[in-house]
Amino acid sequence: MDVQKSSGAMTVNEFLSWASIGRTKFYQEHAAGRLRIRKIGRKTVVTMADAQAWLDALPAQQPVNA
Repeated sequence: MDVQKSSGAMTVNEFLSWASIGRTKFYQEHAAGRLRIRKIGRKTVVTMADAQAWLDALPAQQPVNA
């Protein structure tokens, strides 16, 4: 499945691949209220809009001047 789509939802595994984070970090981000998840029956999904909002809310890294 192409997780580069612009709408719809991703499974947890697709989100982990998309965001390049681990499962523990995923659930930490959700527990902290920074990542919204949804349930379809027993399946957990993240909408593309919520995934992008999470990514956009991450702090930007400032360049280090050596």
